[in-house]
Amino acid sequence: MQTPWGEVEVCDAHAHLFSRPLFQALAGGLSLDAVAEKLGWDIPGPDPTELASRWVAELDRHGLKRSVLIASFPGDEGSVADAVRAYPHRLIGYFMLNPTAEDAPERARRAIEKLGLRAVCLFPAMHRFSMQDERVRPIVESAKVVFVHMGVLTVGVRKKLGLPSHFDMRFSNPLDLHRVALEHPEVRFVIPHFGAGYFREALMLGDLCPNVYVDTSSTNSWIRYTPGLDLKQVFAAALQVYGPERVLFGTDSSWFPRGWNAEIFRTQVGVLQELGIGAREARAILGENLERLCS
Repeated sequence: MQTPWGEVEVCDAHAHLFSRPLFQALAGGLSLDAVAEKLGWDIPGPDPTELASRWVAELDRHGLKRSVLIASFPGDEGSVADAVRAYPHRLIGYFMLNPTAEDAPERARRAIEKLGLRAVCLFPAMHRFSMQDERVRPIVESAKVVFVHMGVLTVGVRKKLGLPSHFDMRFSNPLDLHRVALEHPEVRFVIPHFGAGYFREALMLGDLCPNVYVDTSSTNSWIRYTPGLDLKQVFAAALQVYGPERVLFGTDSSWFPRGWNAEIFRTQVGVLQELGIGAREARAILGENLERLCS
């Protein structure tokens, strides 16, 4: 992709595969046609490879090299595995897991060893567990990369459908990950959205644990919880603490017809320009760090 630093291989470290099974799980008593009308979104067909093709067409249209796609509810590993199998050089598969489920360790092993998915995604507030919970240990030990959503958690599709989100913010502090990260130095942990409101704590964690990364995804609207803070200051502080080697560009793209959220990219590139980031650092943040993480 052409950028202010010349041609850069851009990879998105955070996008979601909103599969047909996801919409079926959320529909409740509604038909999928009614869900589509209420959301104003496209509901994909039953074949995940068709949705994968649509994502790859988006990558081609915008000039991206690769993108992570996250299976966005527990049990949907098969959808993202099929997508990645169809386009192994363009898509990187992550999957959501509830580690409190009885079959979680076996499901994690199967997703990683059999299906070839690259990272397990944990949502402590959503599934109401602490990263200190002993049930998390076998999940972490089975993975090379663990994505952990900390901070404020809102799920736009649930809000649009009027569904309750009974999340528990007690489990949202990034420092809850501190001991786990220290005990598993061979595992790489990714905190999305700069900690989503726990920015200070995310900085502390990154300073103490060299195996923790942050991603830059979404609008980062959590900034409003810290008056006076802006996105340029967030990037500057994150780069100072994490260094350009542990910051991963992402958008949090998810639904069609919007597709890949290019506005996030343009905004963040503008911030990096304002900070005077050099070409080497820009290449790392915009793509190379993800490539190394998932190699």
